[in-house]
Amino acid sequence: MIRAKVRSPALDTAPRAPYITIMDIAETLDATGLLCPLPVLKARKRLQGLASGEVLKVLADDPAAVIDVPHFCAEAGHTLLSQSDDGPAQTYLIRKA
Repeated sequence: MIRAKVRSPALDTAPRAPYITIMDIAETLDATGLLCPLPVLKARKRLQGLASGEVLKVLADDPAAVIDVPHFCAEAGHTLLSQSDDGPAQTYLIRKA
């Protein structure tokens, strides 16, 4: 089983989020190539179909997503478990409220 350590996007003094495995990700949304506000709109629509507590993985390459996705999570009450910029796209793990 592959395990990825997930951190809170806040300061290092924030409590550590639990480990998330590939099995914990309910769905993956590939929003690469989409520009603001489409990655957030598609994430919101995809999250509507998930049960509370399930995790959505979002891939996006829009530079505005770095601001838009965390803001969306804060406003909607979802938990942004992880935000990383490894490679050509950013990866976000969002736990539905």
